[in-house]
Amino acid sequence: MELRQLLYVVRIAEEKNFSRAAEKLHIAQPSLSQQLSKLEKEIGVLLFRRTTNSVELTHAGSVFVAKAQDILDSVEQLRQEMDDLAHMRKGRLVVGSLPITGAHMLPLVLPVFQEKFPEIEVVLVEDSTSRLEQLTASGQTDLSLLSLPLEEPALTYVPLVEEEIRLAVPPQHELARRSGSAEDVRLEELREQPFILLKKGQGFRQIALDLCAQAGFAPRIVFESGNIETVQSLVAAGMGIAFVPAMVARAQWSTLAPVYVRLAEPRPSRTLVIASRKGRYLSRASEAFIRTMQTTVERHFDL
Repeated sequence: MELRQLLYVVRIAEEKNFSRAAEKLHIAQPSLSQQLSKLEKEIGVLLFRRTTNSVELTHAGSVFVAKAQDILDSVEQLRQEMDDLAHMRKGRLVVGSLPITGAHMLPLVLPVFQEKFPEIEVVLVEDSTSRLEQLTASGQTDLSLLSLPLEEPALTYVPLVEEEIRLAVPPQHELARRSGSAEDVRLEELREQPFILLKKGQGFRQIALDLCAQAGFAPRIVFESGNIETVQSLVAAGMGIAFVPAMVARAQWSTLAPVYVRLAEPRPSRTLVIASRKGRYLSRASEAFIRTMQTTVERHFDL
């Protein structure tokens, strides 16, 4: 049994497809199939059930993948620890980020980090909340910028900031007059309003649904988008209203900006965190990146 065979099995389990797994591993599919057959013959059990369109783990395969992932994590942690002990300055840090927050936070964080650690290569992965949780849990990202709650039990996190959630409305909307006034908007008032939400897989979508549920109604969704900027443009065009994180609220002097109003106490918020896999050794580069994130939030974001 070889380490590369463990990696092969883990990738096949993740992709549920030999062709995609081979592509991710940068090997030919026949070679991948051959290595799997060799491993199954060596250990005496089948790890996958092959079907026409996909492959599925057997019970033995599920046990094997869990143990293999632990072994691969341990090997990677050992490598990182030895790198740190040898005071190596070069390295690679893979950071996952939500589109909503990454565009606003990372341009402030990365220049500071790279000035201090110029030989650390930072690779950015931008994806949905659910996908980033999977990538971080499987060790494919070292850290990920996410918001609570986390669904993946294999993750741990460091809180960064509690961010207020505001309501974006069209400039001509009846609620727009409350902007800057002492009269906040109660969630119950939004029951009959048309909502614009992010698409499924985005953590902020679930936050919006939960806020409506707390007020006793399900939102009437008229449009969905995968981009918070598109959501705000649709609001500004009068197509509906939307919940928006304070960090990404557009400057109101923009011609395409909606009007932002505050929601009544207790004001809803989301907690931004930097997440990593539980039990995984955090390299010095990872720890330094977390500290840089914390310092940047304190300095630039009064949320």
